[in-house]
Amino acid sequence: MPSPNWCALMEENGRMHIFEIVDEKIKVKGLGVFNPVITLKGIIVGDEVGLGQKILTRVEPRLPEMINGMLRRAQTISGKDAGQFITRLGLGPGDTVLEAGLGSAGSAMHIARILGNSGHHITVEPREEHAEVGLENLRRAAAFFPEFPKNTHLNGFVEELENEITKALDNDTLDAVILDMPEHAKSIKTCYPYMSKGARLACYAPTTIQLEAAWDACEEIGLTIEWAGEVIERPWSRASKGGLKPSKGDFGHTAFLLFAKK
Repeated sequence: MPSPNWCALMEENGRMHIFEIVDEKIKVKGLGVFNPVITLKGIIVGDEVGLGQKILTRVEPRLPEMINGMLRRAQTISGKDAGQFITRLGLGPGDTVLEAGLGSAGSAMHIARILGNSGHHITVEPREEHAEVGLENLRRAAAFFPEFPKNTHLNGFVEELENEITKALDNDTLDAVILDMPEHAKSIKTCYPYMSKGARLACYAPTTIQLEAAWDACEEIGLTIEWAGEVIERPWSRASKGGLKPSKGDFGHTAFLLFAKK
């Protein structure tokens, strides 16, 4: 069950504010300074509460709301690509997944949501300032998701953490690997021995040069490339004279994805 020690408030425009309920004054960006215990007294899910000039509704957020209200520092992986990770890697409850390049935990929250209580999510991030934000977002998600996997976080680059990965796995093997790194080759080679037979690996590569280098590294150690490419979204909107049509604007590039199997 969601933790009673956390609260999520939604503005009329859908903007989310997520914070811990403590009996002291806190500052929430966009809402100002207030004491959550006093302000929320008697306010249950579905009720409205006024803060400053805003009227907000208390909600129990699901994944889309958690993404909407997440803290951000690094560029996040959107649901467009995170959904591909879940489907093409075949992720599910009980899996052990290593994700390197935690960032702000955009994809990590998607992964945690699907693994459930029986899963093990090993996150790796070399930049402490990014890890701090990403781990806080995972802490918030753990307060609201009905199930949440075991999380082991490692600071550093994958290729520098073999002893730590071995300890974290504790004789287990990896069912999947997700790599969002500037250079994938070293991480691919480091993760390969820990992958079970049939396990899959995914690389998130913003440029074609990174994609080709990841492809070469996978083939060099014997991984089979299952799919590589780009996922494009095309939003639609209402037309002024009725009906629907593709929205104007660019179809932004996020990254190229590569999936390989052991």
